[in-house]
Amino acid sequence: MAKYDVAIIGSGPGGYVAAIRAGELGLKTIVVEKDPFLGGTCLHVGCIPTKVLLHHADIYDHIKNGAELGFEISGVKINWANVLARKEKIVNKHAKGIEFLFKKNKVEWVQGWGRYEGPGKISVEKDGKKTTIEAANVLLVSGSEAKSLPGIEPDHKTILTNRSILELPEIPKSMIVVGAGAVGVEFASAYNSFGTQVTILEALPRTVPLEDEEISAELTKAFQKKGIQIFTGSSVEAAKKDAKGVTVAFKDKDGKSQTLPAEKLLLAVGRKPMTDGCGLEKSQAKLERGFVQVGDYMETAEKGLYAIGDIVLGLPQLAHAAMMEGIIAVTHIAGNPVQQIVKTRIPNATYCEPQIGSIGLTEKQARDAGYTVKIGKFPFVGNSKATILGSHNGFIKVVSDGAYGEVLGIHIIGPLATEILSEAAAVLNLEGTIDDMMNMIHAHPTVWEGMGDAFASVRGLQINV
Repeated sequence: MAKYDVAIIGSGPGGYVAAIRAGELGLKTIVVEKDPFLGGTCLHVGCIPTKVLLHHADIYDHIKNGAELGFEISGVKINWANVLARKEKIVNKHAKGIEFLFKKNKVEWVQGWGRYEGPGKISVEKDGKKTTIEAANVLLVSGSEAKSLPGIEPDHKTILTNRSILELPEIPKSMIVVGAGAVGVEFASAYNSFGTQVTILEALPRTVPLEDEEISAELTKAFQKKGIQIFTGSSVEAAKKDAKGVTVAFKDKDGKSQTLPAEKLLLAVGRKPMTDGCGLEKSQAKLERGFVQVGDYMETAEKGLYAIGDIVLGLPQLAHAAMMEGIIAVTHIAGNPVQQIVKTRIPNATYCEPQIGSIGLTEKQARDAGYTVKIGKFPFVGNSKATILGSHNGFIKVVSDGAYGEVLGIHIIGPLATEILSEAAAVLNLEGTIDDMMNMIHAHPTVWEGMGDAFASVRGLQINV
């Protein structure tokens, strides 16, 4: 008989949430983690430390604009060492919190490199010693790592990844960011606020290319207003380091060769799954470009072997997606009913300034899917709380089905977008209609009430514009 009901390889958001839920469901659970701490990339070198820097950048922006708010502030300096120290304090607090929750839910964990060794068995290697764990089910949550560009390898001093940029000993005077996805625009936004001259190079025709096209256009406009230089449709060809930093050679959208110097270069060109060395060759699991194929309940083609998170084919590499995938997997293992994950119900949150929050179909996706589309749009300039916050640019865009009024997608750029996204997620998960939401009372004055006007605008009945 197996010693454990489930063994989980990896303690990132998907892994630790799965472990806690498994404990709550009465499953005897063990987690294998290669690092000496719990939490994975998201907590230690991803979501959380990045958002700490963005929060500090937001505060610094408010301080710089203190005169407009009625405060006479002079001589304010950034104590970068204290910023980094607070980042570490927050990360460590929440890592300890995961340890507490493991104890509370009777989840065991061991440090080492976990590998699948066949049905009901994994190995754990540490310091050259290997032990075996028997478990009826195995959940692989090995995560992802930053991609690099051909011929441009990170040295973590001049050419950076999302990890090494978090450890910079001082704020650089200039930085080139390659990639205008969520990671790229978040770091571009933060360091621009801290005073770095930032240039973005993006291979695709627009910034945040996974978002609705109008969101991309609005972000580009906002960034350019802040002094961030943006080259879309550009291909990076080389990066040459020198005593002053790095010079990047690229071709712009017109095919013209250009060079740009900067102190630092950040590679934010996506992430690749970490499935090598996990023992999947000993299973029947099917892989495509390193990603694992799974069924409705996150089970691979190998019975009893599950995969979740950044290594899963066809699902977004988002911490909150991994969390729900983990819940689905262990609930299925426990034999309890559980809903399958729906890709169009996974929200996207990008914490640059202005913030971006979105869920569901973009306007183009809805039209391509054959819907008779009706659009509603509400600009934050008509929202009193946004004006109070001094952040009244941007808008809420609603994509709906013209035939039945079903809400198909909601796309937000502006103040607190990642927070008011909660209503958008609720209405899509509940398959609500425009009329349902027009009948909902929104509190005043809030940024959130802009959602009410956005839904009403689909019918041409918005109040505040």
